[in-house]
Amino acid sequence: MAGIRDYTLLRRASELELNVCILANRACRRKAVQKIFAIISRLGNGVFWYALTLLLPVLYGLDAIPVSLRMVGVGMVGLILYKLIKLFTERDRPYTASEKINLGTAPLDRYSFPSGHTLHAVGFTTVALWYYPELSIVLVPFTLLVAASRVILGLHYPTDVLAGALIGALTAAVGIILL
Repeated sequence: MAGIRDYTLLRRASELELNVCILANRACRRKAVQKIFAIISRLGNGVFWYALTLLLPVLYGLDAIPVSLRMVGVGMVGLILYKLIKLFTERDRPYTASEKINLGTAPLDRYSFPSGHTLHAVGFTTVALWYYPELSIVLVPFTLLVAASRVILGLHYPTDVLAGALIGALTAAVGIILL
């Protein structure tokens, strides 16, 4: 009997999460909003983070090279972790679960859990802010926009984004301590 209740609770949680996705995805009905979030998503796929990694030594001198190298290490570990987790979880993306969700940009792969964009955004931001907290004025809003873009564009469930953020923060913390 408990198994049936657990299943019902899980199903309801999934339905609630899908409803959040549908609601967030409504923003893509406006082409300008969809394009802005698609651009944010594209930048959050690496372009912004590669530029930041290369720019830190220019802005802060040679002392920033170890910070940039930490960011590279955190990024590599994050990539391995998220690919392994996706292999084992095989959670389909929200746009495949409901015809009410319009895909806002092309997915990088088939599976949804966890959000690699969010994982890397949080990981890179955490490392950068540990050493250069003054960058928070740019990095925190951008990271939040990257995370939001994943749900708004119909590519991820909120729990995918949350899991990506947690993995990114933990990976960054380990990178700061060990690297």
